[in-house]
Amino acid sequence: MSMELRRRLFDELDRIELIDSHSHINPHQPASRNLADILGYHYYTELAHSAGVPKDRIEEPGLDAREKVRRLFACLGRLTNTIQYSWFLEMVCVLLGYSEPDRVLDDFEGIWELSERRMASPDWENEVLARSGLRSVFLTNDFDDPLDGFNTSRYVPCLRTDELVFHLARRGVRTRLEEATRREITDLAGLREALGTLFMHFTAKQARACAISLPPDFAPARVSEGRAETALADLLRHDESAPATQRRAVSNWVFWTLAEYCAEFHVPFDLMIGVNRRVYEGGVFQGQDLYDSRVSLIQYAGLFNAFPQVTFPVSVLASVTNQELASYAWIFPNVVTHGHWWYSNTPTYIEHDASARLEGVPRSKQIAYYSDMYKLEFALPKFRMYKRILGKILAERFVIDRGWSEEQAVDLGHHVLRGNVDRIFGFGSEPA
Repeated sequence: MSMELRRRLFDELDRIELIDSHSHINPHQPASRNLADILGYHYYTELAHSAGVPKDRIEEPGLDAREKVRRLFACLGRLTNTIQYSWFLEMVCVLLGYSEPDRVLDDFEGIWELSERRMASPDWENEVLARSGLRSVFLTNDFDDPLDGFNTSRYVPCLRTDELVFHLARRGVRTRLEEATRREITDLAGLREALGTLFMHFTAKQARACAISLPPDFAPARVSEGRAETALADLLRHDESAPATQRRAVSNWVFWTLAEYCAEFHVPFDLMIGVNRRVYEGGVFQGQDLYDSRVSLIQYAGLFNAFPQVTFPVSVLASVTNQELASYAWIFPNVVTHGHWWYSNTPTYIEHDASARLEGVPRSKQIAYYSDMYKLEFALPKFRMYKRILGKILAERFVIDRGWSEEQAVDLGHHVLRGNVDRIFGFGSEPA
């Protein structure tokens, strides 16, 4: 009964038209051009490198796309146990239409040629979106992105602020900010105006969120105007040579000011907490970062208390932090659980973490999943992975264990998969 019930619930969940609330899609080239765009995703290159492929074999300068895929293909047999291989298999079979899954590892030439034909179709982007059940996809936009040349209803802008908070000491970052906002940054007032100009620009272009990735040692705190003015003056004189205390004061002031603008412009502030950069310095591109279990959301308690009017969708890098996140969302009205990020994005952790959230956090306080993808083809296998797990949780813990009807279970699934995204990010029900 359980398997049949799970399949029925999955089928219902799979009918829901989705909005992907976090991705790294390039809206000017959203779909893959060939298999190098797929197997070049950092999950595959870092797993291949971990399994024995030398870094220079993966990142050789001038390496032809076909040859790169051939080299990665030769390693796939070592990865067939991973969920990432299952994603690849589903993309090849469902999106590309390859009919012999047992032959995938032995048919590089056939799959490469099939992918070139299919991905060259002028309607490939629309086909992938339709097959994936996606209405809209959130982007990750640099602060100086003009946000022109794409449909902002389909590809939804999101102001990414890491550079503004953590790298303002770099002269190049400040120059880009001045050019983007036409504001000269010579003092704190100029910096505040520039940040406000960014919010006006992004919200005018239909941006629905502000977002930032945060290291484990960051603890946001309000900084007085006088202290921030002194620190900024030092930073403007000495750039990255400014004392760490001064750079930290500016980071805190900028972060707090971003939260103030989120309140003013009614924009959620997505926090992705806990990434420790360059842990494995010899790793492949984007395969160097890890989580740090020392992170705690207590570092953000002051922020959550100070801005009750701002919604904070929070992602944590590792499952070990999930109970704390679920507890904060249980207590704080403005904290929302947001997806299953990075190293938590495997079925074992998703099932554990999603179960805890569904059992302990109000149904209106959860955004179930986002893809974090760089190419559209990943939406289908990633969201289907999540929906299979969600169907299992709803079947076993709600219908069987708690006596819910299937209709009640599907309604809860709809809330966390789509309804809360509409409400929290301010979408209407009309089609894009």
